Amino acid sequence: MRTERCAGGQALTEFLVIALALVPLFLLLPVLAKYQDIAHATQMASRYAAFESTVHDNPPERKSEEQLSGEIRRRFFSNTDAPIKTNDTTAVFPAHRNPFWTRPGAQPLLADLNRDVVVSFGEESGPRRADAFGRAPDSTWSDAAGAMGLKSRGIYRANVRAHLANLPDGLRSYAPFNHINLVVARTSSVLGAAWNARDADQTDARVMRATILPALRPLRVAADIEVSVVDAIGNTRGPRLDALDFWQDVVPGDRLHGRTGNEDR
Repeated sequence: MRTERCAGGQALTEFLVIALALVPLFLLLPVLAKYQDIAHATQMASRYAAFESTVHDNPPERKSEEQLSGEIRRRFFSNTDAPIKTNDTTAVFPAHRNPFWTRPGAQPLLADLNRDVVVSFGEESGPRRADAFGRAPDSTWSDAAGAMGLKSRGIYRANVRAHLANLPDGLRSYAPFNHINLVVARTSSVLGAAWNARDADQTDARVMRATILPALRPLRVAADIEVSVVDAIGNTRGPRLDALDFWQDVVPGDRLHGRTGNEDR
């Protein structure tokens, strides 16, 4: 009987020791979930800002920084059932806040969305969308891109930062979250002007403009005579100095049509 009482006391002591470590963790789980939810919203907001560059990149169509920031605050950091409408703005009203993002005591983690949510652009976090492309691309790369008729402004970068309020003081289980001044920052980058070509001929034309082959065009007449002689002797097809035809892969015409079930029989 005495042994059982000693074992019972030992189990209670072990539970109390473990509870000292686990209870604060359990109390922090809701707070960590809120931080994670805000981090996800910040990531989605940065993607939205970057995507805007691909569909509204021309100055007449481009949204102002104020309009884009207002849309981001309203659509990603406001209440979840907020309607999506043109010229969204966010005011400091409880009805505009996400009810899940609160501290103990029902105080908001984002007290003022217009102040605590910051949208910036570029590697240096410039306030204007003109800074979104950061530093200028390498001059050699710009020259080659210009010769091929391609845009070479670089990669568009959008940044969103959410400044969260600290947890209240006086509760040991919330340390050190009561004075860390947490900032959730996410960045999304996108190549706004894709280097697509409508067909293989356009790709060849772009490459031709960016290579040294055009410089050899004055020698084409003499070279064509020599190449034609070699072709006649060796029964081959030689390259032209100013074209890429020799290196093109030619697919036979009968391979370009869809196959039917009867062809396998």
